[in-house]
Amino acid sequence: MTTIHGEVAPGFESVREAFKANFARHRDIGAAVCVYQHGQPVVDLWAGVADPETGRPWTRETLQLVYSATKGATATATHMLAERGELDLDAPVAKYWPEFAANGKADIPVRWLLSHQAGLVALDQPVPLKEALAWHPMAAALAAQRPLWTPGTAHGYHGRTWGWLVGEVIRRVSSRSPGRFFADEIAAPLGLDFFIGLPSDERDWVSRMVYQRPDVDLTTVPAESLPAELRERVAAWRDPNSFSNRAYAVTDPAEIDFTSPEVQAAELPASNGIGTARALARMYAALIGEVDGVRLLTADTLASAAKEQASGKDQVMLIPSRFSSGFMLPTQANPMTASTAFGHTGRGGSLGFADPERGLAFGYVMNNIIGGSDDVRAASLVDAVRGALV
Repeated sequence: MTTIHGEVAPGFESVREAFKANFARHRDIGAAVCVYQHGQPVVDLWAGVADPETGRPWTRETLQLVYSATKGATATATHMLAERGELDLDAPVAKYWPEFAANGKADIPVRWLLSHQAGLVALDQPVPLKEALAWHPMAAALAAQRPLWTPGTAHGYHGRTWGWLVGEVIRRVSSRSPGRFFADEIAAPLGLDFFIGLPSDERDWVSRMVYQRPDVDLTTVPAESLPAELRERVAAWRDPNSFSNRAYAVTDPAEIDFTSPEVQAAELPASNGIGTARALARMYAALIGEVDGVRLLTADTLASAAKEQASGKDQVMLIPSRFSSGFMLPTQANPMTASTAFGHTGRGGSLGFADPERGLAFGYVMNNIIGGSDDVRAASLVDAVRGALV
């Protein structure tokens, strides 16, 4: 029986029960969940094992890689610059990054980078991983890259390239790397244990990830045996030239070891944020209201940041998706507590989001990377939070 640590405010006991069930029935190994309501924590729980190889327990201070949930942190930095008048999201990217104008990209607005409409999901020539981690060679490659569809006519999840694209705009405008800007302007004022580019003295707090292989590898199943709704996606997974594969093959080698010290220390603003569930929830709480005297965005800026910019069939994921300027919006596959919520998921189940109508902010992180339609952990916690609010 896994011991659950932390606190739950009266009325939110169902979230503790759902969290406990994630360990008992849904394969959590080490995890944490945090919920803020109206600027105050109402759920702050952690449990399990941070390192299955050594038995190191998950503690209040354990840090977890959250993959693409990082995008919410990077998007927040971008909107802070816009609110200050230093960045116009509807201006061409080339206004701030002149080299980006190459290959027909002179008129692409910053907003299309944020909303996955720029058509820059992949590179014609992948960048050596060591150079990509050094930042500038990848930024240069993206500046030279031709769009793979007419920008603004479609959207597709820029899973890897988004971080360098948006991050380079942050760097050009603020004269700080995106990780440094986040640390100075968001993490420090709020006291967040969250990093885009992990300092070496924080590495011992990071959990060890466990990767679960799916029970069935759909790419090995004959096409005629697949459900009709899965056939297009599986065919894309089998095709190395599809956007679904090329979007995650922008480095050489394509596979990135996110557990390595070099990768965790680099700044990958799309995918290598490392922090706590508490940090995610607290950041989102400070987006929709005041937290200990800190509010990150005004109500008007927030409304613009959360407004839908792209929806419909995703050219990379090949399922319906919805994006605002940098945040994911709720869909059937992306659980949040209300249609007006916004946030971001991460590979394997991490999730951070805010629900402005309810004054709610949520963070969930875990080290057992499952993924797929059979992973109900985040959804069960969201359902419990929703039930507590009735």
